[in-house]
Amino acid sequence: MISKSQFLVVSFSVLALLAWLLPSDSVVTGQQRPNIVVILADDLGYGDLGSYNPQSKIPTPRLDELAKQGLRFTDAHSPSAVCTPTRYALLTGRYPWRSRLKTGVLGPYGLPLIESDRMTLPTLLKQQGYATAIVGKWHLGWDWPTKDGKAAAITAEGMDNVDYSKPVANGPLTRGFDFYFGTDVPNYPPYVFIENDRTLGVPGEPAPMLKGAINRKGPMVKGWEPVKILPALAERAVRYVDERAKNKQPFFLYFALTSPHYPVVPSPEFTGKSRAGVYGDFVAQTDAAVGAVMDALKRNGFDKNTLVIFTSDNGPEVVELEIGAYERIRQSQHASMLGLRGVKRDNWEGGHRVPFIARWPGRIPAGKTSDALIGHVDLMATLASLTSAKLPDSAAPDSYDQLPVLLGKRSKKPIRQSLVHHQINGHLALRHGDWVLIDSKTCGDGNKEPEWFRRERAAHDCAGEAALYNLRADLAQTKNLYDTQSAKARELKSLLDQYRQNERTAPPTVR
Repeated sequence: MISKSQFLVVSFSVLALLAWLLPSDSVVTGQQRPNIVVILADDLGYGDLGSYNPQSKIPTPRLDELAKQGLRFTDAHSPSAVCTPTRYALLTGRYPWRSRLKTGVLGPYGLPLIESDRMTLPTLLKQQGYATAIVGKWHLGWDWPTKDGKAAAITAEGMDNVDYSKPVANGPLTRGFDFYFGTDVPNYPPYVFIENDRTLGVPGEPAPMLKGAINRKGPMVKGWEPVKILPALAERAVRYVDERAKNKQPFFLYFALTSPHYPVVPSPEFTGKSRAGVYGDFVAQTDAAVGAVMDALKRNGFDKNTLVIFTSDNGPEVVELEIGAYERIRQSQHASMLGLRGVKRDNWEGGHRVPFIARWPGRIPAGKTSDALIGHVDLMATLASLTSAKLPDSAAPDSYDQLPVLLGKRSKKPIRQSLVHHQINGHLALRHGDWVLIDSKTCGDGNKEPEWFRRERAAHDCAGEAALYNLRADLAQTKNLYDTQSAKARELKSLLDQYRQNERTAPPTVR
């Protein structure tokens, strides 16, 4: 017989061993909480990375390494097929079509989109003791001060009425971030870097229209060169990580890349690095920028206790680029959308199915692949669970806690069975299990799909009231089953209508 004290020692030892072998879904408070780095590429396609596309003509060694060290998702989706809505949903856990922006993206000098009283991901993490920063593209609106009291606007001379001597209100610092550095949108005026709520210099001259670099009229700060944007953002993200080494406070860095979005301007050292033209070279530079942040994490001893998530805000571009995703197939035999149908702006899979890689050494299984359905809208509930935070009932209404999936835990039932997709014209689609209903007559096309591409992929043309696909049997979405599977179409349409009417689609699992 053992004594009571011996029993307690043995019991605590067993519990400690179990805790080590079977880590909980939430992380203990204090310094052991992981740092969190979310890296969002801009217009990067599902088939651009080597880890997703063995036939890719673009070298992406750092992101391929990240995939080997972490978990690679094959069924991850941006909340929208365009930029601003995706960023709204990622930071709020709320579907973007619930916001005031039903179609398109915010234009130059657009007003703030995230409601002032809405909880955001950085606000949540600040409450949990995190330092919060965004480096890169904001594109969620500001209140620009003006000299005449009117709304900020471009003049006929290519200037504006903004008063750059005053702070720019209601930007990232009022939506949960402690620090901001970036260019609001790389191809929108004003052409200037912003730090916190101030422009770094006064845009005092009209920007020259430069083919492939500047295509929108507006004011520019002297010496502005689009080719320097990505290097400046990478340097500032690295510097932020270096600065955090002096402080034991956990941090959240949202690195919102401006690449490979237009302007596609790779630095000279990356020119010719790929076999997919200047776009491929710019993706290679994007890969290197991610690598620089990863190196900074390792150099400062953060790599083992930092959750890194890399993804993209939508599918690849076709419109503003000189050689877009479709033409790149013909010229370079590189398919940025891989075998998917659709590109940026579309409700087909290629418009919103994106790379999604998560790495956290010792907690997320390395070198694994997950086919779980996941969306950027899930980040808020997932990171709330990770940090043991309690979400208010009004927060993150469409966000599912996917932490068990990240940690490699198996379950009989998928955490998420349905996901609503959104495209540039405001049309919605509903993914439910293996099925997806695109609730529009355009059957998913927000651009103009080339006829040669449709013939090459043996895809149906756009005709009828809507489109229904079985993704398990037809991931390329070549066969529209809307007319032949009418019962399934009605089922998904009814569920989509419920989601439209209800304020919440996610269960209150961590609230």
